[in-house]
This record gives sequence, C-alpha cells and structure tokens, in this order.
Amino acid sequence: MLRAHNYYRTAEFFQREQPRDPEALRLMRLSRETFADAAELMDRPPEFVRIPYEDASLPAYFYRAGDSGEPRPTIIHHGGLDSTVEEGYFFVAAALARGYHCLCFEGPGQGSVLREQGLVFRPDWENVVTPVVDHALSLPGVDPDSLTLMGTSLGGLLAVRAAAFEHRLAGCVAHDAVWQLGDVVGLPPFVLEWVEQGCDDFADPVMWGIAARQTFTRWLLRQTLWTFGADTPSQLLRRLTAFGLSEVIGQVRSPVLVLDAEEDLFFAGLEHAKKVYTGAQLAQDLACVHGRRGGGAHCHSGAMRLFHERLFSWLLETLGAKRPAAA
Repeated sequence: MLRAHNYYRTAEFFQREQPRDPEALRLMRLSRETFADAAELMDRPPEFVRIPYEDASLPAYFYRAGDSGEPRPTIIHHGGLDSTVEEGYFFVAAALARGYHCLCFEGPGQGSVLREQGLVFRPDWENVVTPVVDHALSLPGVDPDSLTLMGTSLGGLLAVRAAAFEHRLAGCVAHDAVWQLGDVVGLPPFVLEWVEQGCDDFADPVMWGIAARQTFTRWLLRQTLWTFGADTPSQLLRRLTAFGLSEVIGQVRSPVLVLDAEEDLFFAGLEHAKKVYTGAQLAQDLACVHGRRGGGAHCHSGAMRLFHERLFSWLLETLGAKRPAAA
C-alpha cells in the first residue's frame, strides 16, 4: 500500500499544466487513500488529526514510538514546495524505532491545504508552526522540553524562520538549508532587472519562452505560480524575495543542524548552508553529505540511511540526557 501511495503521488506530481483537473484530483485522492490504508496496517497505526489554524485547519499524522505514556522527545516535520503530509512518513519513520514520537503536518501551499482550502505559502511561517507546537504539547507522552522542528527542502528555510520566533523548540533541522528563495531562480540578469523595474510585459514572455524549451523549468514555474498564489512569473519573483532569513536568523535560540548536499539540483554552488550556519548563533553543526551512494542529491534522497545517521547522532548530542528509550 505504501508503494501504491507513492506511485499515485508521483503521478500527480507532474500534473501541473492543469493542477485542478479531474485526473490530478483523482490521483491525489488515491494517493491519500492508499496511504491511509497502509497506516491501518502499521504496528502502531498513526492518529490522523486536524490542527486548528486561524479560520482553517492543518492535516497531520501523529506517530507514536510506544504506548507506555512516558514523555518522549518528539520530532515535528513539514515538507517544502511540493510536499504532502503523507510523504513525511518516509523522512521520519526511522525515528520511531529510535524512540521518538513524530508529528507530520501540511501547511499553507502544501498538499490538501492548498488543494482543498486554497491557502498558499506565507513567509511568516512561525504563524503556521506555533499552533502545531501548541497541539503537540497537548498530546500525551510528548516531552515539552524535547521538541525538534525539521523542515525538508524549502521547509529548511521555513523551519529556521519559524525557530526565530517559536522558542519552545529544543532543536531545529534544516533539511536542507535554504538562505534566500529568490537566489534559486536561474534566469538571465537582464530578466531579473526587468522584473525589478516593473517591466513585466518584457519579462513574462521571456520566462514563458524559457519554460517552453526546458521541461524542468516549465514544471517549476507552474508549481510555484500555483503554490505561491501568483498570476504571472514577474509577480512570483517579487513574492519570493520575502522568503529569506537574513533579517531573522539572529533571533534563533535553539541549536540548529544545517544540512547540505553537494550535488543539489536547486542549491549547489549557492552556499546557502554556509550562510545559515554562519548566521545562526547556536548552529551546532554544518554537515555536507557528499555524492557517494546518492548522498549528494537534493535532501539526500538517494541515501536516506546516511541522512538518518547524521540526524539521529546530532539529536542524541543535542538532547543529551533526554535520550529516548527504543520503541
């Protein structure tokens, strides 16, 4: 069932020319249903919850490492540009065997929150994370002094941004680190100048022309227009400038694990991880996962064991005496 879920999720992932057409909706529904079926067959079926959020709600799965009720360290996880709440399982499942509870959620711009509630990404992600932390602290068995927030991909920026304002966190993991979202856009300098000058009539046709010739760029442009609620490429680029850490990084109080991948298709060569590590006063580690055995891919998707080895070693060092009992 997990395999079927991932097949449906991957098929829906590429439905971006018309993301709300019947086929895309069918694939997303089947992806969610097959994951729910798989969850019922797990040794400890997770609890599906809806977390109150402003005038809406955020879907989440709470995975328990054990049923004893003893307080355990808990990982709160969210994804990035194209994530779903179900996908979070594959990043945090390894934590369950190590004794960590996990709470995975979708925020604005992601999954069903985007599709069903029409909520797009917002730069002040702390206003998303704080109600999730409130909910986590209300759950039996969650150690209030051992909450770790982990954000994947674009979530690496959003999680650090939230940690600058949400000070109930014992740790934060940037998986991987992103410094400024606008830096990721690889466009000719003259196009960026046109956007800055408000010459959208010149810039937009050029960007659509580039997208017409490059499959990846075409997918990325359609995905970001949708998830950031922009009508045109120029409007999108101006919105992306609000997604950065330079003005808030000094306010992060929790230790931060800053992860980097040397062959990242989005961030390679931009030194985002170095900037986050330098700016976060309590950043305890900067870990670059190299290309061997797939570790250098975006968020180390080709070598999850290497990623987990680094993550859980850091968590044990950071949480100290609060080492969780194995499930």
